[in-house]
Amino acid sequence: MKSILLIIDAQRGVFESTPPPHDAAAVLSCINGLSERARAAGTPVVFAQHECAGSPLEYGSEKWALDCRLHVDERDVVLRKTTPDAFLRSELSSLLEMWAVEQLIVCGYASEFCVDTTTRRAAALGFSVVLVADGHTTHDKAHASAEQIRTHHNATLPNVGLVFGGSVKALWARDVVFDKDVGAD
Repeated sequence: MKSILLIIDAQRGVFESTPPPHDAAAVLSCINGLSERARAAGTPVVFAQHECAGSPLEYGSEKWALDCRLHVDERDVVLRKTTPDAFLRSELSSLLEMWAVEQLIVCGYASEFCVDTTTRRAAALGFSVVLVADGHTTHDKAHASAEQIRTHHNATLPNVGLVFGGSVKALWARDVVFDKDVGAD
C-alpha cells in the first residue's frame, strides 16, 4: 500500500515551550526513527507546519521552524497549513494524488486538535490511516492530562475509520511497517 509519513506541527514554538508537551523528547525521537525507516523504504516524509500571521507561529519565524532535534532530509516535503486540518487550504491532497497514496501514517502535535482533525479528515476521504500511538502528543489541559488525551485518542480514533468505512489503526512506532512503495522524487 502506498503511504506517506505525515508529521504534524513538530515546530519549535510547540516543542520548545515551557512546559514542553508530554513526553516531548521521546515523541521527537520516535518521529526521527519513523522518518529514517520511511526514507529507507522510499516512503515520502511530509512535515506539515502550522502558521498564523501575527502569532508566535507566523510563517518564517523562529518558532514556526521545525524543532532542531528533528532529522530533516532534503527529500522531505514541508507543507504549510493554517488550520487543524492538514488537508484544508493546503497542498496535501495534490501531493497524495500525485504519489497515488492510499495510507497516511500520522504523528506529531496536538493529539486533540491537528492530529485528530487530520486523521478524521483522511478517514472521511477514504484513506487508510495509521495513528502512531507513541508518536503524537499535546500539553496538559484543565480537564485532562496530556497522557490521558493521547490514550483517549489512541482508543477512540480507530472507531472513526469504522464510521467512515475506512481504516484507522493506532500502532506503536515499533509496529509500523513501511512497505517499499512510492518515492518523493
